[in-house]
Amino acid sequence: MPHLNHVGLDTGASSWKREKRKRRLLEPRVANSNNIISCLDEEKESLLAFKQGLIDESGILSSWGREDEKRNCCKWRGVRCSNKTGHVLGLDLRASSDSPVDALKGTINPSLLKLQHLTYLDLSWNNFSGSPIPEFIGSLGKLSELALSSAQFAGPIPHQLGNLSKLQVLDLRFNNLFSSGNLDWLSYLSSLRYLDLADCKLSKFSNWVQVLSNLRSLTNLYLGYCDLPPISTPSLLHINYSKSLEVIDLSNNYLTNSIYPWLLNVSSNLVDHIDLGSNQLHGSIPLAFGHMASLRHLDLLSNQLREVPKFLGNMSSLKRLVFSYNELRGEISEFIQNVSTGSTKNSSLEWLYLASNEITGTIPDLGGFPSLQILSLESNGLTGTISKSIGQLFKLELLLLSGNLLRGVISEALFSNLSSLDTLDLSDNSLTLKFSHDWTPPFKLFNIFLGSCKIGPRFPKWLQSQNQTVALDISNTGISDIVPGWFWDLTYQLYYLNLSNNEMKGKLPDLSRKFDSYGPGIDVSANQFDGPIPLLPPNVSSLNLSKNKFSGSISFLCSISSHLLTYLDLSNNLQSGRLPDCWFQFDSLAILNLANNSFFGEIPDSMSFLRNIGSLSLYNNSLTGGLPSFFMNGSQLTLMDLGKNGLSGEIPTWIGESLPNLVVLSLRSNKFHGNIPFQLCYLSHIQILDLSLNNISGIIPKCFHNFTAMTKEKSSNLSIISNYYYNLGLRGMLMPLIFFDTWKGGQYEYKSILGLIKIIDLSSNKLGGKVLEEIMDLVGLVALNLSNNNLTGQITPRIGQLKSLDFLDLSRNHFFGGIPSSLSRLRLLSVMDLSYNNFSGKIPKGTQLQRFGASTYAGNPELCGLPLPNKCLDEESAPSPSRDDAYYTPDDDGDQFITLGFYMSMILGFFVGFWGVCGTLLVKSSWRHGYYNFLTRVKDWLYVEAVVNIAKLQRR
Repeated sequence: MPHLNHVGLDTGASSWKREKRKRRLLEPRVANSNNIISCLDEEKESLLAFKQGLIDESGILSSWGREDEKRNCCKWRGVRCSNKTGHVLGLDLRASSDSPVDALKGTINPSLLKLQHLTYLDLSWNNFSGSPIPEFIGSLGKLSELALSSAQFAGPIPHQLGNLSKLQVLDLRFNNLFSSGNLDWLSYLSSLRYLDLADCKLSKFSNWVQVLSNLRSLTNLYLGYCDLPPISTPSLLHINYSKSLEVIDLSNNYLTNSIYPWLLNVSSNLVDHIDLGSNQLHGSIPLAFGHMASLRHLDLLSNQLREVPKFLGNMSSLKRLVFSYNELRGEISEFIQNVSTGSTKNSSLEWLYLASNEITGTIPDLGGFPSLQILSLESNGLTGTISKSIGQLFKLELLLLSGNLLRGVISEALFSNLSSLDTLDLSDNSLTLKFSHDWTPPFKLFNIFLGSCKIGPRFPKWLQSQNQTVALDISNTGISDIVPGWFWDLTYQLYYLNLSNNEMKGKLPDLSRKFDSYGPGIDVSANQFDGPIPLLPPNVSSLNLSKNKFSGSISFLCSISSHLLTYLDLSNNLQSGRLPDCWFQFDSLAILNLANNSFFGEIPDSMSFLRNIGSLSLYNNSLTGGLPSFFMNGSQLTLMDLGKNGLSGEIPTWIGESLPNLVVLSLRSNKFHGNIPFQLCYLSHIQILDLSLNNISGIIPKCFHNFTAMTKEKSSNLSIISNYYYNLGLRGMLMPLIFFDTWKGGQYEYKSILGLIKIIDLSSNKLGGKVLEEIMDLVGLVALNLSNNNLTGQITPRIGQLKSLDFLDLSRNHFFGGIPSSLSRLRLLSVMDLSYNNFSGKIPKGTQLQRFGASTYAGNPELCGLPLPNKCLDEESAPSPSRDDAYYTPDDDGDQFITLGFYMSMILGFFVGFWGVCGTLLVKSSWRHGYYNFLTRVKDWLYVEAVVNIAKLQRR
């Protein structure tokens, strides 16, 4: 779903370019050498000294020199002189934002101070490697324009810039700058017309309103991403406001509704753009905007606004409205009516962004917006079919309707008049696209997102005409066809390809020659592709080939020579052989999943180069040897799953010492032996610790209470997510390509959010000693499995503190004594097994413990009371057979191989899988509606199946 970035306003860059064009029209040009004075020697030497301090790897300054043909510095690249006096007036060495290799590096030499007539200086988009802005620039007294944007400067903004009294343009945006105190020096720049400090951290700039009030000539103000604090209402008193502002960008700060009075005072008939996106505005959009007669662009993206006022319909100049990512509620027809009434009926509105709100209803007639270019309604609760009026928006370029509850059949008739369309997003709806097999669309789409629409079973032939596409998602669309050869000829310029979750068949072609874009992302997972994996694009950035039938080795990875690869998932295939030893070239890799294949041998040494790895899963292979010590270099590791292999040796101490960010650690089903090292207790973020099915002995370390994340009942909001972005055309939009790392280890499966799941599984080892009191401090535990060990002692009554517990298995140990009554207070407990211990006495009464079957308490001959058949001494008669026994039939014997643990695992796997997804849906309202009914049906079915089968086992 598209994310917006300054979509409602022209960026500072575009305004700055307009300023430069104006400037160069007015500035005298250097004439030819026959009628101008050559540059002054002193100034030429100053420029050459300046060059000496720079690193010019691309020869940008090759025209600068002392050779005879270069003696006139007025002809040097980037130098502008007066054609009357020969003085250097301007230095424009702005690098190209599209070609960072051409950037100048090094330092800025103070020799520039000898250019006493310098009026403008532009060093933007170069790379000064985190050095501070030189203070001496404040002594270039004639400067009227200073541009140092995106030049890798860092440190405090020098207050000496306040000496530049003639400065009209100051552009310092997108550096790593901050204010060391206040910015009172800005008050002295009384001639300033254009101010851009975007992304400079100005949290200490508490008096920014007062300072800006002194800039009486200011027309363009850009203070986005500055961490500006809210305005204090008393600070607005007794201030003479500027009425010259045309562009106001205060996006991505901490501003509240107290900004409105200031806006009302500074607004005039000149104001054209306002961007207050990503602040803390709430409630309704104020009437203040209604008085801005010339306002064309209004961006209130990502706030907490709930209402679109009717006065917007009377603002005849409005062209772009951006209200996405708010809390707008109500029927879509009401919003359209409020925007289209009054003088803007049949308006000139071009952009309408209402994405990611809580808008409902059916899409109304949009015929009142004939100039509409962008319609963004995705991630709401819209229902019904797509309005036919959309097909009459002849100028429409972006149609974004994903993530709603739209349904119905779409034919080519809807698109017959949309020849300007370049982005189509209908994904995550219940739509069926029914096009004629020989249909040729009238448009050439750059971006196609049709995930979860019904397109198949045949591969859509109309895509053959889309030879300009850079992003294509036709995942989960019911295609069960062989991918035609012509399709792979269209992938040359693709940045993103997603064919996942279909039943596409056949073999992939040689992809190394099919993609030529920079860092493409490829996802063909969950299909029926088979054969060996072909050669891949050498500069691929994300690759998901999981859940197919690929076979053979993965030596092809060594042909990926770039350092762009961030995401690699080859899990759930038929691949085999040794892991390749060329991981040194993947130093950007964040997620690696090779689970559920047949790899063997030792883990190669070159994996030590994966210094940025955050998630590593080698689960269910045949890897052998010890746990390589080089993994201690992976300080970014959040998930490490090496379960179900043949790894051996002792659990190394460096896991706790060198991997401080681990959330998931699974070493289950290997051959590890020895004690559990106490250093594991350093893992304060750990939420899933699975050491089951090994040969570990000794006692459980007393320091387990140091697992801080498990001591909290609420979610820690930890997740394992990688985000990839690419540009959608020229509108400043960014499309997030989000890969949720899914971990399936043993019986657990988690997707996207792990914060709800907290598990300790030490089962099937040789652990002895008592169950520690300290474990009872882990009140956030959802599952505790200590079964099949040699543990002894009594169960402490403090176990009642584990109120989040859903799964408890203490079976097959040597516990003795009574069952603590505090267990009955665990209201969330749905799976429990205390069988085959030495518990004695009466099972505490309470519906919580009696609802479990007799098998939960089997193998404890001295236990009595319900639900066991043997009565206690204080009971008059034995209880009648449990409800479970009535269902016993001889046919049940055929299921003896299915154990109670199997069904426990199924329930727990469902529980964590269900909430792993729903945890995401809880914070993303637009996704809830699409999944709610499906998940409810699945939950009910699984519950019934689990209860029936557990009942059978209990009867046995």
